[in-house]
Parts: sequence; structure tokens; C-alpha cells
Amino acid sequence: MRYVGIQSQIKSNNMKSTLLLLAFPVILLGMIWIFLAIVNYFSTGYYDQAGYFVNQLDSDSVNWTFSKIAPFVIGGVAIWFVIAYFSNTKMIQKAVGAQPLMRRENPRVYNIVENLCMACGMDMPKVNVVDDPQLNAFASGIDKNSYTVTVTTGLLDRLNDEELAGVIGHELTHIRNRDTRLLITSIIFVGIISTVLTLVVRMIYNRMWFGGFSSNNRNERGNGLSTMAIMVIGAICAGIAYLFVMLTRFAISRKREYMADAGGAELCGNPLALASALRKISNNPGLGDVERDDIAQMYIIHPKQMAHGLMQFLSGLFATHPSTEERIRILEQF
Repeated sequence: MRYVGIQSQIKSNNMKSTLLLLAFPVILLGMIWIFLAIVNYFSTGYYDQAGYFVNQLDSDSVNWTFSKIAPFVIGGVAIWFVIAYFSNTKMIQKAVGAQPLMRRENPRVYNIVENLCMACGMDMPKVNVVDDPQLNAFASGIDKNSYTVTVTTGLLDRLNDEELAGVIGHELTHIRNRDTRLLITSIIFVGIISTVLTLVVRMIYNRMWFGGFSSNNRNERGNGLSTMAIMVIGAICAGIAYLFVMLTRFAISRKREYMADAGGAELCGNPLALASALRKISNNPGLGDVERDDIAQMYIIHPKQMAHGLMQFLSGLFATHPSTEERIRILEQF
């Protein structure tokens, strides 16, 4: 497998980040318009000569309502995105329980990172360590002030120096290619849609258990859709938006792992060492009790990919990482 030039990969990821920034508001606003249109269609209409009610879409009303809502949605999402984008490093560090690692605490790891950075001419990122017996590593950050490589104590204990250099080289390549910035952008977008979907589903659940399945207000029935029906339509629209955003994430995630493997093998100068490291990590991947998929997708190996049978098939359909076996096979062909 040939390693694509660093500048070509950076340019590609910058373009994808821009497309994500453009695609997300289009998907979100599109689903809001569809939601308003569906609610309007089932809530308005006229009675024909036979006395039957005929539904009819009032597009002017939908567009007017949309024009009033859209600025608030865009403003709210923009604020949410900016806060999450610039605070992601601290949020991730807190979620996994990572602590900064200094040279005096572990000169072995620090020297490996420093030597690899010197070899590729990049600035030294921060190095964090998590006290966890599982084997894991990931890169995070959006700029040189926040770029971080995080490793677990389990990884440090189980890998030899060459294997560890391969893993760290893999993570440094993510930083060099600006994969971390692209991934964090997609994580925030997925998180926003996921939060909206969760809130709507929770409202439906509360309505079902505490408000009943149907409206108790005759005026509510006479004026069109019930509150429950509107929430169900909202949940469906949010679910569709979530699916579209997830698909954009899958489209950009799998290839970056192959590219990082190639870059890591090039940096450490020993593809077989990285292949060996991946094989060891696959026996015990993950990180403590961290169950958040948005963080797990940054891991060098996603724990859910190690499932078997039906679960392996289902997780494979929506995997953000390629098959570990395939990654090892390619590395062993270098």
C-alpha cells in the first residue's frame, strides 16, 4: 500500500471538513422544513363535496414558519458547535481520566514521541496517559496547542519499543493529516443531532406513559395533529437526519485508518512492528468504563469491532474503522 503525500492528505481532509460544515446545516435545515411540511399537510386542508376531509400542503405557510425558525436554529447550533469545538480536548481528557505525562515520569514514551516528531519535522504534541490495563491509544486536538496523543498503561506494559513506536507513529500521522480536526467536527455534528433525537424520543416516552397515547383535548383533535403525532414525526425526521450525518462520518473515517497505518509504518520504519502491535491490541481493546461511541471511534481499534456473529455483521455495517485483520494483512505486505 502506497502512502499518499502528507500535503495531499491534508488538502483532502481540509476539503472534507469544509464539506461537512456545509452539509450539516443543509441536512438539519432540510429535515426541519420536511417536518414543518408534514405537520402542515396533515393539519390543513378542505372538505370536498362528499364531506371528506382532503389534506393539502400550504407551502407559503410552511416557508413563512421556516423563515422564522431557521435563524434561531442556525444561531443555536453555531454557538453549540463553537463551544464544543474549542473545549473538546478538556472534555475528552476528563471523560477518559487522562493525565499529562512528563519526560521525568516516563522517559521511554516521551523519547519515542520526541524522536518520531523530529523524524517527520512536526511539533511535539502533548502526551497523556490513562491508568487502565486495556490496550489503547488515540490522537485528539484541533491545532498545535491542543494536539494530544493519549496512551494507556496497559499499552505501555504490553508493547515493546518498536511496537509502541509504530502505534505512536500511527497517532502522529492522524495529527499530521489533520484527521483529528475532521473527526472532531463530525463528532460534534453527530452529537447535536443525537441529542435532539434523544430529547424528542424522551418526550414521546413521557407522553406515552404519563400523557396517554391520544389527545384528551377535543380542540387539539379538531385543529389537526395531536401532540403525540407531531412528536413522532419529529422523531422520524431527526432519525433520518442522524442517519445522513452518520453516513457522512462513515465516508471519511475508514480510509483515514489505512492512511495512518501507512504513515505510522513509514515513521517507525517497521511495518511488521505496527502489525504486531495491532494484533496485541485486538486481544484487549477499549478503555475502562468509557462507553461513549464518539470517543471510541478515535481509538486505534474500535472495541465493538471485536464482536462476533450477528453483532459483528451489524457493527461492520456502521463501522468507523476497517477490519483489524485487513489492516494487519496490508501492513505485512509492505
